[in-house]
Amino acid sequence: MDRPKYWAFLSYSHRDQNWAAWLHRALESYRPPKNLVGTTTAHGAVPRRLAPVFRDREELASATDLGAILRQALADSVCQIVVCSPQAAKSHWVNEEILAFKRLGHEDRIFCLIVDGEPNATDLPGREHEECFPPALRYRLGADGAPGTIRTEPIAADARAGKDGRHNAKLKLIAGVLAVNYNLLRRRELHQRNRRLVAITCAAMAGMVLASGLAAYALIEQRAAERQAETARQTTNFMVDLFRISDPSEARGNSVTAREMLDKGAARIDHELATQPAIRATLMDTVGSVYMGLGLYPQARRLLDAALTTRQSADAADPLALAVLLQHRGDLLTRQAQYEPAENAYREAIALRTARPQDHENQTELAKSLHGLGVLLEQKGQYADAAPTLRQALSLQHQLYGQTNAEIAGTLKDLARVMDKAGDLNGAIPVMRYVVAMQRQLRGAAPDPTLAEAINDLALLLEERGTYDESEKMYREALAMKRRVFGDNHPEVAMGLNNLAAALQDQGDLEHAETTYGEALAMQRDLLGELHPDVALTLNNLAFVQSDRGNLRGALTTEGKALVVYRKLFSGDNPDVARILNRMGFWQTEIGDYPQANSNLRAALAMRRRLFGAGNPEIASSLIHVAILQVALHHYDEALLSAGGAVEIFAPALSATHWKTALAESAQAAALTGLGRYAEAEPLLLNSVAILTKHGFAPAQYHRLAQGYLDELRAGQLRVAQRLQTAAH
Repeated sequence: MDRPKYWAFLSYSHRDQNWAAWLHRALESYRPPKNLVGTTTAHGAVPRRLAPVFRDREELASATDLGAILRQALADSVCQIVVCSPQAAKSHWVNEEILAFKRLGHEDRIFCLIVDGEPNATDLPGREHEECFPPALRYRLGADGAPGTIRTEPIAADARAGKDGRHNAKLKLIAGVLAVNYNLLRRRELHQRNRRLVAITCAAMAGMVLASGLAAYALIEQRAAERQAETARQTTNFMVDLFRISDPSEARGNSVTAREMLDKGAARIDHELATQPAIRATLMDTVGSVYMGLGLYPQARRLLDAALTTRQSADAADPLALAVLLQHRGDLLTRQAQYEPAENAYREAIALRTARPQDHENQTELAKSLHGLGVLLEQKGQYADAAPTLRQALSLQHQLYGQTNAEIAGTLKDLARVMDKAGDLNGAIPVMRYVVAMQRQLRGAAPDPTLAEAINDLALLLEERGTYDESEKMYREALAMKRRVFGDNHPEVAMGLNNLAAALQDQGDLEHAETTYGEALAMQRDLLGELHPDVALTLNNLAFVQSDRGNLRGALTTEGKALVVYRKLFSGDNPDVARILNRMGFWQTEIGDYPQANSNLRAALAMRRRLFGAGNPEIASSLIHVAILQVALHHYDEALLSAGGAVEIFAPALSATHWKTALAESAQAAALTGLGRYAEAEPLLLNSVAILTKHGFAPAQYHRLAQGYLDELRAGQLRVAQRLQTAAH
């Protein structure tokens, strides 16, 4: 479109017309930098002015569709800008305009201006009313032109207080419309502002004073550049010297290993460069980060802590270098499950980045810190905070990299995990498939840890949904790739063994599953220590195998150890604590310890209700076990309500034929049997047992439980038949 009729089409709720009017004026009055005018971008030649911009001024309350004028205006527009607020999110016409523009094939040319509310608040239980994105923005179109199930991340500028602000938000939108780099426009603005400041200064100061000031500034800049060059030179010399293999006889084989070189480097840093703290801190950070990548966390911690102490000294003070170091320290502390200091490190890094000019490098590092914080919040179970933090990182990454990039794939992967844990499994799976496809495109045939992790995470989601054949295949692919990348002794390999053991357990190979879990557990304890969530996870999985093998008391002991770890790691409500309490309560019901079962199940249900929304599958998992206990206690009316509540959640969230739904229906039928309502119970139980039998990967205890309920039903029916026969005689 060389000469578009409209550069942008503004879509907005008429309650936001003041914002739309301001934006309309701001866009049409903007003059792009002269050096850009006439250059060709993806959206055509850059004009001298961004005019005209289309803004409808009439409410469409009496219309039945968008109308020919608006449809033509959309077709004649280079881009669409949506003014986003809770009012816009509820507006039928704003949504229709977005759909119409997407159907023109211009989904990548829709930009958002957030003026009120919260992006993606529909994912935050209790805050849905704050949603500012209309539905059409949040989902890609399917082949039929209707919104599908794959989520998108709208490209947004945020005019809210404490965010981009009006001016920067306007520049971001203009950069999107013109398809030019935001930083080019931002630098032009800063340059113009500086020119105005210089003009004022010239009028106020004598020429000699001005000349002295400029000379001093130039000298300061020159010395800063010299310091940076010297730091880079000495750092390069150190690393080159470190990796120069001059005496192979010192190695434990034919060549020096990477670990040996790292250890030598760490030893040299300890006694060299004492008079150059900035260079020393940089090297400590570099070598410490390599240690972290190798899973050698204690060695990494010593260097990163020492680097932080050095970096915070007056001689080595550098806000940007400090922000990088704090981010690395947050990454390490998260892996060591030291969540509070990790969160403090991330938030301090984010604050340092936010206070600096928003150039490309700074935005890149800010996105990394936000991503790290989002992962940390997910591990703490704070899903309502983790999701928007990850989406904030994703928004920055899309602005920096476009649509396909390794950083974007990593953030999407972690967002999918948060979606799953928050109860949106059906939404998480297509996101993870998209991530795996993107990683395969980026990595090619070479083994890569990020690709292995993506494959593994998709396998986890597929296993959760019950697609076991595909999940096992992906687990094996991921583990083989991790061994090629990391060797045989690494936390990632231990987690790969954990997942493979789960696949063996699903197949009913319990002996090999227990052995494989034991191998993973020993590796994790050696590498991570006892107090780590990976250790607790493996203990939990091992307890499941012990349970499946009929050793319920052993399973309770092992699960109790996992609970101790989680409670030491997390204070207050936590999803993992609730999950283990729920599981222990079920096993205690199985062995007849009803008082303790009741205590644990009630505590788990109450915690989950505080953590999740009413329709979350986590709530249903608790309700099933509560219903099973109530059946065992002959509290059939209460059991009927609990089991029915679980069915109402599981059926739409998973499916009517999923084994978890079938289990809930079996408990429902058991309650009906207890009430003597055999005719209602029988079809439910027959269907439930058939599903649990067909889905052989469902825990064996649940299948035995449902079969027991069916046996009790048959016994009850037989007793009724015998009484009737006796009465007839």
